[in-house]
Amino acid sequence: MKRILVAALAATLTALFAWPAMAVNESDLLPVGQAFALSAKAVTRQRIEFTWKIAPGYYLYRERIKIQPVDSAFKFNPLQLPEGHKKHDEFFGDVQTYRDSVTAVQTGASASDVDAVTFSVRYQGCADLGICYPPQTRKLAVALPAATAANDVGPKQDLIAAEAAPAGASSDPLAALSKSGSGDLLDSNKLPLPADEAYKFEAIVNTPDELLLRFTPAPGYYLYRDKTTLTVDGINIVLGEPRWPAGQQHSDEYFKNVVVYFNQIDVPVPVRRLTDTAAQSIVLHATYQGCQTDGLCYPPIMHDVTLQLPPGRKTVGAVSAATDAGAKPGAIAAEAAPAAGLLLALLLALGGGVILNLMPCVLPVLSLKALSLTQGHETQAKVRLHALWYTAGVMLSFAAIGALAMALRKAGLALGWGFQLQQPVVVAGLALLMFAIGLSLSGLFQIGAGFAGIGQKLTEKSGPAGDFFTGVLAVVVASPCTTPLMGGALAYAFTAPPLLAIAVFLALGLGLALPFLLIAYVPALAARLPKPGAWMETLKQLLAFPMYATAAWLVSVLASQRGHDGVLYLLFGATVLALGLWWWERERYSDRRAARAFAAVIVLASLWSLVEIHRLPPPIKSAAAAEHDVVAYSADALAALRAQHRVVFVDMTADWCVSCKTNEKLVFSRPAFRASLDATNAVYMVGDYTNVDDDITAFLAAHHWPGVPLYVVYPASGGEGEVLPSLLTQGIVDDALRRASTR
Repeated sequence: MKRILVAALAATLTALFAWPAMAVNESDLLPVGQAFALSAKAVTRQRIEFTWKIAPGYYLYRERIKIQPVDSAFKFNPLQLPEGHKKHDEFFGDVQTYRDSVTAVQTGASASDVDAVTFSVRYQGCADLGICYPPQTRKLAVALPAATAANDVGPKQDLIAAEAAPAGASSDPLAALSKSGSGDLLDSNKLPLPADEAYKFEAIVNTPDELLLRFTPAPGYYLYRDKTTLTVDGINIVLGEPRWPAGQQHSDEYFKNVVVYFNQIDVPVPVRRLTDTAAQSIVLHATYQGCQTDGLCYPPIMHDVTLQLPPGRKTVGAVSAATDAGAKPGAIAAEAAPAAGLLLALLLALGGGVILNLMPCVLPVLSLKALSLTQGHETQAKVRLHALWYTAGVMLSFAAIGALAMALRKAGLALGWGFQLQQPVVVAGLALLMFAIGLSLSGLFQIGAGFAGIGQKLTEKSGPAGDFFTGVLAVVVASPCTTPLMGGALAYAFTAPPLLAIAVFLALGLGLALPFLLIAYVPALAARLPKPGAWMETLKQLLAFPMYATAAWLVSVLASQRGHDGVLYLLFGATVLALGLWWWERERYSDRRAARAFAAVIVLASLWSLVEIHRLPPPIKSAAAAEHDVVAYSADALAALRAQHRVVFVDMTADWCVSCKTNEKLVFSRPAFRASLDATNAVYMVGDYTNVDDDITAFLAAHHWPGVPLYVVYPASGGEGEVLPSLLTQGIVDDALRRASTR
C-alpha cells in the first residue's frame, strides 16, 4: 500500500508540473555536439579512452552507448563503462545515466603496422527540458602510438576527427542536431517546430452522440496512435472507444513496433450518456505524442477543448453480455453496461452487496458477527446500536476504498476493484490478522481490556469499537470477490463523476450490512435466532477454522506474489506472533510487568516479516503455462493473433480473485472447455493481475471494466470483442466461442 500511495503522490506532482514541461522552447537546446562533446585518446596501443563532456542540464544513457571498431585489425574486448545514476525512464524503463562527464575505456590489441583505428560510436541523451535527442552515430579515427612504444604510457594522441562544429556552421542551436543513425547535420528546414505547429489538434461536435477529432502532423512529423488518451469533463458523460483509421506500421527507437500517422486524420469518438441530458458545456482533455522524422521526439502534448454538446437521450448499450450468452433473464442485468443510469447502478450495487454476504471470502468474518448476535442478553436498543456501528464501519470503508481508487485514477493510475490485494504487504498483513483471530477463537488468548491498553474486544460483541472494526474487516476481505450484480455497478462507478461513484460504493456497503440491519430492526427475524447455551463455545471454536482457511488462502496468494521466500517469512512471522500472544495470555494476570512487556515486544517483532516481504522482488514467471497451450497476455501477442484471424478468449485473472478461481475450477480446468476451444480453433490467452501490471490495467480501462475477472472473446472476423459475465458456465462460454467463430 505504501508503494501505491507514493505512486499517487508522484503522479499528482507530475500532473502539477506537467504544463511547464510542455512549454519547452526548442531554441533553449544546445546542438548535440555541445550538449555531449565527444573526444577520444589512445593512452597506449591497447587502451583507448572515449570521453563525453556533458553540458549542465543534459544526461547520457549508459545503456545506449555502443562502441565498435570498424577496422578488423583491432581485436577488442568488452567496453568498460562506470556505473551511472539509476533512474526509471519513461522511454527505456530502468536505466543508468551520466551527467557532467563520463569516460568509456576500450581495450584490445592491434597489428604493429596499424597507425590508426576507426571506431563507430553510438550514444543517446536527453535534456532536462523534456526532449530527447535521437541516437547519434560517429565514426572516429584514433591515431595510435608508435609500435615501439606500445607498452609505454606516452603522450596521449588527440582524436583525428574532431567533434567541434566546422567553421561557418549555422549559429542556430539546433542546426547541428544529427539525424538518427548518421553523422550528417540537419538542414535548416528540418529544425523542430513548436509542438502546437508540429501537431495541430481540432475537435468539434459531429452529432449529439459523437465527437470528431482532427490531428494534423506537419510534413516530416508523425503521431503515435497508442500514445493518445482522451477524457472528458461533463455531467453523466463518458467517451467510447475512438475509431482510428488505418495507420502505418513503424519501427521506432523509443516504442519499437508501433502504429503512426504521417498525414492528417479524422477520428470519430462516441459519446455515451449515462442519463438523459440537456445541452451542456463539456471539456475534452486530449494528450498525444509524436516525433520528428529522424529528429527530436516530443514529450506528451496536452490540449483542452471546450465544446457545446446539444441535448441528447440516454445512450442505451447493447443487450447485456450475460443475456446474450444465455444466462437466465434477470439473473445478471446489464453486467457489462457502464452506461446504465445512476438508479440502476445503485440497485445493482445494493443487490451485489447483499450477495457478498454469501461469498466464501466474507463468510468467516460474518460468522463472528453472527456469533455476537446469538448472545441473547442484549436489549433491542443495544442490538440496533451494534448493527448501526457495524454498518458505519462497512460503509465508511467502502467510501474510503472508492475515494482512494478515484483519487489514484485521477492521478493517472487506472486501478480497479481489489487493487489493494496487489500489494504483498497487505496480503501478508491480512493473513497474520486472520491467523490471530483464529487463535483467539481457539482459546489461545483473549482480546480483552488488558491487551496493550486497547479497549474492548474487537471481533466479538464489544460495543462500538468492536462492531465498527468488524465492519471494516468485512469490507477488506470482501475485495477478492465480485458478485454477479457488482460488475455493472462498479463499471458505472469507475466512469462516473466522483460524487456519483462514491454513491455507488456506499450502496455496496449498505447491501453488505443489510442482513444485520434487518435482524436488528425486525423483531420477528431476531426472534428466530437460536437461544444462548453451551453450544456457543463450541461454535466459537469451530469458527476459528474458517479463519485458518482464509489465512492459508492468503498465503497461497503471497506465494504467487513473492515466491517461496515470501511464504517463509510469513510463516516465521505467524510463529512469532503465536508465541507472543500465548506469552501475553500466560502473563496477563501476573504482577510481572516486564514479562508482559516482553510478550508485547514479541508480538511487534512478528511485523518484521512484513518488512522483509516488502523488500522481496517478484518471482520470475515460469513458462509452465505454455505447456498447457495457454498464451500469456500481451498487447502485441493479442494483435498478432487477431491479424491471423484467430478467435481469442482473453481471461484476465488474479490469484487473489475468488470469482476468478471459481470460474477456473468450474469451467476452464475441465475438458469441455478445451474441446470448445479446439472446435472453434480458438486461442486461450491469460493475463495475470496478481501483481500490478500496467498492460492489463490499460486493457481493463479500454473495456471500461472495474477489475478482474474480465473475459473478452474476440471474433475471427476482427470485430470488437464480446465481454462475458463475471460468473461463467460452460454453456455461456460455448455460445460465445461459437458466435466468435462465425462472425
